[in-house]
Amino acid sequence: MQSITNTPTRYGWAMIALHWLIGIIFIGQFALGVLMVRTTSQRTSFELIQLHKSLGFLLLGLIILRIAWRLGNAAPPLPTSVGTLERRTAPLAHFALYALQIALPLSGWALVSVSTLEIPTMPFNLFVMPNLPLAESDAAEGFWTSAHWYLAYAGIALVALHIAAALRHHFLLRDTVLTRMITPSSGGE
Repeated sequence: MQSITNTPTRYGWAMIALHWLIGIIFIGQFALGVLMVRTTSQRTSFELIQLHKSLGFLLLGLIILRIAWRLGNAAPPLPTSVGTLERRTAPLAHFALYALQIALPLSGWALVSVSTLEIPTMPFNLFVMPNLPLAESDAAEGFWTSAHWYLAYAGIALVALHIAAALRHHFLLRDTVLTRMITPSSGGE
């Protein structure tokens, strides 16, 4: 039987599900962000922006849940075949991924909060999300637009590095780093 929690050698299905769901949404958000600013139809652009904001709030909630779950479930240690440098840098890379996945939605929320257009944010058309208590201004909107853009490109670069490292482990080093994030642990491990 597959375990919801992590074991000493593998991740449980809860961490695996959160990992892949967050990864898919994060990459999708980047693509959606690029598409929404290049769309010429104002109506389509507005709908894509609302979807982008909805997914951003979902992503923020999921990453907070993932961090909370991670704090309560120790990650299995890296295989012994992993070198010292990688063993030291992997936690830093994961911390940077978590930080960017929190900073990006927060910067987007700040951006819509300071916008002088005052367009309400309605996640999945369910409710109006209140703005952060920030002063509206064109200067603040310019700052948060730039911050959101730079964070997005830094985030996607870090995700690409993360994917490359996972593929390196799987195809070149042939260790279990990737497979343990695909196949859940069993309760008997």
